[in-house]
Amino acid sequence: MRKVFPPSPPETPRSDLRPLRIRELGAAVGVEVETIRYYEKAGLLPSPVRSDNGYRAYGQEYVQQLAFIRHCRSLDMSLADVAQLLGLMDNPAADGAGVDALVQQQIARVRMRLTSLKALEKQLLALQSRCAAHGHGEHLASECPVLHELVVAAKGEACACHADRQGA
Repeated sequence: MRKVFPPSPPETPRSDLRPLRIRELGAAVGVEVETIRYYEKAGLLPSPVRSDNGYRAYGQEYVQQLAFIRHCRSLDMSLADVAQLLGLMDNPAADGAGVDALVQQQIARVRMRLTSLKALEKQLLALQSRCAAHGHGEHLASECPVLHELVVAAKGEACACHADRQGA
C-alpha cells in the first residue's frame, strides 16, 4: 500500500485542522472527486480512513500528494510514470537515476508529438490554402474547397492535405 506524503506545516495556520472530505480535498487541489477516487483505485493515493459516518477523511498530507500527482499529470506523465515517481519517493534510499531516465523518456515523447503536430499543422495549412484561393468562406457549402478535399480523402483519393500520399 502506498504511503502518503509526510505532512508539512501549513503556510497559514488553519483554525480547523480537521480531516477534509473528498470534495474539500478536490477543491483544495483543483481535482474532480471522480479523479480522486480513480487515483485511489489505481494505487496512486492510499485509501483514507473513514470517519464514523463513513465519509473519507483526508489529512493535509493528501493535499500535497494529490497536488504532486496533478502536477505530474500536467506534465503529461502517464499514471505508470507517476506511480514510479511515487515509488521512488517512498524509498528515499533508491537510486535517483530512474527519475532522470523517466524525464528523458517524457521529453522524447513530447518531441515526437511536436513532430506529429507540425505535420498536422502543415496538412491543415494546405487545406486552408484551398479556402484562401477560393475567397475565404465567401461561397456556398456545396462549393467549399475544404469540404471537397475532405470528401476526396474519405474516398481514398489523394487530397490537398495528403498530397504526398496516394490512397490514404
